[in-house]
Amino acid sequence: MDKIAVFEREVDYIKNKSYREDLKTLINLLPDYFFEIPAASTGKYHPSYAQGEGGLLRHTKAAVRIGYELLSDPVIGDKYTDNEKDLMLMALLLHDGLKLGREKSKYTKFDHPILAAEFIEENMDLLHLNDEEIEFIGDCIRTHMGSWTTDYDGNEILEKPHTKYQNFVHMCDYLASRKCIELHFDEQGNIIG
Repeated sequence: MDKIAVFEREVDYIKNKSYREDLKTLINLLPDYFFEIPAASTGKYHPSYAQGEGGLLRHTKAAVRIGYELLSDPVIGDKYTDNEKDLMLMALLLHDGLKLGREKSKYTKFDHPILAAEFIEENMDLLHLNDEEIEFIGDCIRTHMGSWTTDYDGNEILEKPHTKYQNFVHMCDYLASRKCIELHFDEQGNIIG
């Protein structure tokens, strides 16, 4: 599978050429299961397009597209620099990259936001991103779950978003998981419209 071709449209949203190349590198390193699994095992918290084979991929594309559309509105987008917009879109594309862990587990790993942020940090030698940019993306990914910060045993595992960047990434992920927002995809897995 050509992983980069799957995300061709989303990669093209990134204006900074160096960021685009780094994003391609990271996409190629994502585990194969990311491109195959549903967004959630039960389907309880995601719309129909995010269910079944490739559901996580479609959920991710939806989150990135929602982010892109919101940032294209000057009322929202003018609050951010072009590089901040790119870094937030990169965080959205990578936020669930290790949803089932480093080695594919049967169920979602509650700490997957931490694992995804660490994945970027562990591959920093392959990237042109500086430490501040890697931290920016990692912080947005680590906090993408919003208020859902405790594991099944009630232990506080994740951090809530507290910057405008983290809140934006969480908002886009949240909107992409709402059953009342239904997007349509073509046969290649691209959002129609």
